[in-house]
Amino acid sequence: MKTRKIRLILILSTLLLVLFTSLNIFSSFIKMKKTVEESIANQSLEAAISIASTIDVEAYKQFLDNPVENDYYWQLRNYLNDARLKIGALFVYTLEIDNPKVSKAMIMGLPPESKGFYIGMDCTVPEMQVQRAYNGETFITDVIQDSIYGSYLTVGAPIKDETGKAIAYLGIDISADTLNGIKGKVIEDNLYVFIFNGVLILIVIGSVFFLQRWYQKEVAKEVGATEDTYQAEIKTLITSVSSLRHDFTNHIQVLHGFLQLDRPDQAKQYLSSLSKEVQTIKSLKLNIDHPGLAILLQTKKLTAQNHNIDMDFTVSQDTFNKIKTTDLIKILSNLIDNAIDATNELPEEQRKITIGCKADDKQYEFKVTNTGPNIKEAGQIFKQGFSTKKPGNGKIRGQGLFIVNEIVNKYDGQISIDSSKHLETTATVIIPIK
Repeated sequence: MKTRKIRLILILSTLLLVLFTSLNIFSSFIKMKKTVEESIANQSLEAAISIASTIDVEAYKQFLDNPVENDYYWQLRNYLNDARLKIGALFVYTLEIDNPKVSKAMIMGLPPESKGFYIGMDCTVPEMQVQRAYNGETFITDVIQDSIYGSYLTVGAPIKDETGKAIAYLGIDISADTLNGIKGKVIEDNLYVFIFNGVLILIVIGSVFFLQRWYQKEVAKEVGATEDTYQAEIKTLITSVSSLRHDFTNHIQVLHGFLQLDRPDQAKQYLSSLSKEVQTIKSLKLNIDHPGLAILLQTKKLTAQNHNIDMDFTVSQDTFNKIKTTDLIKILSNLIDNAIDATNELPEEQRKITIGCKADDKQYEFKVTNTGPNIKEAGQIFKQGFSTKKPGNGKIRGQGLFIVNEIVNKYDGQISIDSSKHLETTATVIIPIK
C-alpha cells in the first residue's frame, strides 16, 4: 500500500512537471512572438520618426494649400514610395488628423501606375491611436484585420514644422506576412532552445524515476537494518523477562516451602532480600528524551541484572537527533554487548558497567566502561572477524566493533579503546555535530 502511494505521488509529480514545463514552453513561445512583434513595431516607429524628420515641410505646406495631384504631390509621393521600398513596408503615407476619431490618408507612397487611392480617403487607424495622434503623440496599433488590404500593423509619427507644431502624420503599415516571416525566422533560430527544454523534461522525468528506485532501495535497506536491530533487542528483552519470570517462580516456590514448614521468620528474611531486587527492577524506567535510546538502555539493564552485573547510566537531557536512531542503537548495542561479555568473565562481585551519553554544542560522546580482562591486541580489534572471545554457540565473532567503527567513520567521528587500567576497559565514541 505504501509503495503504491509513493508510486502514485511520483506519477502525479511527473505529470505536473510535464504540464508546468509545457506551459512554460508555450508561454515562452507566445512571449517570443509578442516580443518580435513589439520589436518590429518599435523599429518601424523609429523609421517613421526618421522619415518624418526628412520630409520637405515647405513642399508639404504648399501641397496642403492646394491638396491636388500637383508637382508638390508627386515630389512627396515619389519620396515616400522610395522610403517604402527601402524599409520593405506595405504602405508609407501621410495622414491628416483634424479630429480625435477619424484620420485621412493624404499622400500614399506608391508608384504612379497604382490605382484605387485618392487624396483624403478615410484611413483604418483605430480611434484610440487617432486620439494619441490628435494629442501630438506617436502611436503603434495592434495587428489590424482588413478585408481589402489584409492584416497589417500601423505606426505613426508627427511631421513637424520649424516651430515644432505637427502639421501632419507619417504612417507606415507593416504587413502581417512580413511579421509572421520574421517571427518564423526567430522561432526557427530558437528551435534548439525548445528542443533543449523537451530533452530537459525527459532527463528530469528519467531522474525522478531513477531517484524513486534508488530511494526505495535505500528505504528497504534502512528498514531491514532497523528491523534487525530492534528484533535483536526485543529477543534480548523477551529472554530477560522470561528469565525474571523463571526466577520469580522459583522464589514463590521457596516462599511456599518456608510457609509449609512453618518457618515464617525465614520467609520474611527471604522476602526482604527479594524487595531489593524488586526496587532495582522498578528503577529500570529511565528519564531519557530519546525513545530508542531509552528502550535500548532498559533492555540492556535487564540483561545485566540477569547476569548479576551492576550497570549505571549517565545520560544528558538531549534528543541526540543529529545521528540516526539505527546508527545510535548499533553503536551502543555493540559496545554494551561487548562489555557484558567481558564482565561475565569476572566473579559476580566484580561485575560493573558504566554507560555515559553526553551532548554539547559541538559533539556527542558515548562512553562504555566495564570491568573484565584487559585487551592486549588493541591494534587489531576493529578488523572484521577479529575477536578476543572464544568461538562458540554458533556465533560469528568479530563483527561488533567493526560495525561500530564503520558507523563512526560515516559521521567523521572517532572511536578509542582504553584498556590500560587493571581489569577495566573503556570504549569512547565521539560524533561531531554538523
